[in-house]
Amino acid sequence: IAAERGAATVLVTACLGVLLLVGCALAVVAAMLTAHRSAQAGADLAALAGAAAARDGGDPCATAGSVAADNGARLTRCTAAGPDVTVEVEVRGPRWLGQVHDLSAAARAGPG
Repeated sequence: IAAERGAATVLVTACLGVLLLVGCALAVVAAMLTAHRSAQAGADLAALAGAAAARDGGDPCATAGSVAADNGARLTRCTAAGPDVTVEVEVRGPRWLGQVHDLSAAARAGPG
């Protein structure tokens, strides 16, 4: 029994390390999901604003870029074909645990 003294301490420390690693990984996944939802919301709003500007005779891509920026996104592509507007935006992704990718989303709006 004396030879096994302290074995539980090592086991508990190892289990806590694994739990900490899993918790950090889940936090990164949650941050990426949040950033992607933000990108999709920015793309949706930018496309709707661009379609409204196209309908009213304004510049749809300038309006979409402005709305995307107001929502924390960067407009990377905008195509206006008549009243239909298609946009793609990017938001900065989480920079935890070596993640370096930005997240993008696309949306289309218009009467057709």
